Amino acid sequence: MGNKTVIIAVVNKAYVDQDVVSDTTMFDLFLSSFWFGEGTRSLIDHLLIVAVDRTAYDRCRFQWLICFRLETDGVDFEGEKIYMSQDFIKMMWRRTLFTLEVLKRGYNFVFTDIDVMWLRNPFARLNIKSEAEDMQMSVDKYLNNPWSEKHLLNTGFYFVRSNNKTIFLFQTWYNMKDNSTRLKEQDVLLNLIRGGVIGRLGLKVRFLNTLYFSGFCQDSKDFRVVTTVHANCCRTIPAKVADLRAALRDWKQFKKLDANSSISHRWTRHDWCLQSWERPMS
Repeated sequence: MGNKTVIIAVVNKAYVDQDVVSDTTMFDLFLSSFWFGEGTRSLIDHLLIVAVDRTAYDRCRFQWLICFRLETDGVDFEGEKIYMSQDFIKMMWRRTLFTLEVLKRGYNFVFTDIDVMWLRNPFARLNIKSEAEDMQMSVDKYLNNPWSEKHLLNTGFYFVRSNNKTIFLFQTWYNMKDNSTRLKEQDVLLNLIRGGVIGRLGLKVRFLNTLYFSGFCQDSKDFRVVTTVHANCCRTIPAKVADLRAALRDWKQFKKLDANSSISHRWTRHDWCLQSWERPMS
């Protein structure tokens, strides 16, 4: 964009493979949200799809999107990476290193997971024009204080401004990779914040209200202002696909009704994601 801000999403083969039940891919749902969202279609022009394998890269090119093939030093990132598996953790760290390189090149970015539905233009809620805030991060559950460092942050959706403070933070964060066995990158960043890194670096970090930037951990209670929906608190891709399809269907139904309708809108229960925690890890 004009202020050197780019939207970044990382995909692998598992995200572009069709679900055997729904005949839908996670990638399809993600792109559909831009199409059916309010004020979101033009944002695709600023969306960089980072593919970590050849299949995902080819699918991205087929969609005529802006695609980047990320080298992964021989690590196989093609298949589904079950939450907290070793391959899942490796893939999360690889994307952290990539975003560090983006910051070093002077670009601000919004990072979004593929399992985030963009229902409205988030830049109406994100403070990207002012340099007063260095980072704005989504959370699993909102604590009614945008500055509280007690939040359980979620790195599935966040905005970072490129400056010396954020570059130092990301470098420090990534450098802790080899000393953080069995921890995903999100946990390490959370520990850094709980340890006072925000104050030491003089960072201004705002945590995003789930009324606007919601997820399956804590649904937005207002369809009239919800901006994004993240399939967090969910363990497998098939479960995410099933429940995100339902969420997108809920959104389409809301849009069909008159804006002054008195009908109360509620999200469909995320049953697939709830059940995903009961199934054994593969």
